[in-house]
Amino acid sequence: MGEPAGIGGDIALLAWTLRGGGVPPFLVIDDPNRLRRLAERLGLAVPVQEIASAAEAVEVFSQALPVLPHPLALAVEPGRPDPANAASVRSSIERAVALVQAGEAAAVVTNPIHKQVMHDGGFDFPGHTEFLASLAASQGRREVMMLACPGLRVVPVTIHVALAEAVASLRQAEIVAVGTVTASALIEDFAIARPRLAVAALNPHAGEGGAMGREDMEIVAPAVAELRRAGIDAVGPLPADTLFHAKARQTYDAVLCMYHDQALIPLKTIDFDRGVNITLGLPFVRTSPDHGTAFDLAGTGRASPESLMAAMVMAEQIAANRARIAHG
Repeated sequence: MGEPAGIGGDIALLAWTLRGGGVPPFLVIDDPNRLRRLAERLGLAVPVQEIASAAEAVEVFSQALPVLPHPLALAVEPGRPDPANAASVRSSIERAVALVQAGEAAAVVTNPIHKQVMHDGGFDFPGHTEFLASLAASQGRREVMMLACPGLRVVPVTIHVALAEAVASLRQAEIVAVGTVTASALIEDFAIARPRLAVAALNPHAGEGGAMGREDMEIVAPAVAELRRAGIDAVGPLPADTLFHAKARQTYDAVLCMYHDQALIPLKTIDFDRGVNITLGLPFVRTSPDHGTAFDLAGTGRASPESLMAAMVMAEQIAANRARIAHG
């Protein structure tokens, strides 16, 4: 369900109304009465049908939005989050993962959560990715965040930290670990037989031989060399200011970026509405819209469902690619 006071319910309802446009059948883990009230508020003719199991969703989907009932602690007013509902949000994620792990659903698509509200409600993980990793019990695995839209895939090596901390914490081993997971995911999840990685430089002009910082010489370039020794087609460090124009994007399958905004600014500029967040390295498929809870839009009918729909389509494609590999 994501944060129930955010736009998750809005865009789930809107996605169902657009189900003829290639969106795969989906079910929602949410409070059905909340969704009914929200549909009425938005003026959407969406019949909400409670289901007892995931198996019922495919039969129901063409006529109604299938919902596995998941109660909230408190009634929700759009745009007004309450930490009292954090436990329900958390358990909805746990329930979704359990369905996929049991083979009853193909993938988890998470609506946005609000980290501060979750933390105030006792959630002790930095975000979705770390929580999902704990549910996967993936000891020894490395989870990586990829953002994707048509024509571009980016993977930040450092994520939700201040820029000063991102620079100070950048390590060769981390770049290699992220690059290795990304290359494997491009093969297994995106069916790219020989993936090409571009590695963005940290500094302007890739440091210009040390004149603008030595990190690219001493950290990034050795990481690229190590990836290449491992048989991964990686090139870099490449100046970020010339890495994202249309012609450059034809030369690689994904970009390793050194910090959050280096990855997200080009992606959101190229296609703001259809960006998808994908967690690589998990034993199950998880995608998410590449936007937040947008409390100011909740309950107004102005939220766009495009990113959620793109996340559903991508989840279906990744699940199908993994199934083909599993079955030889």
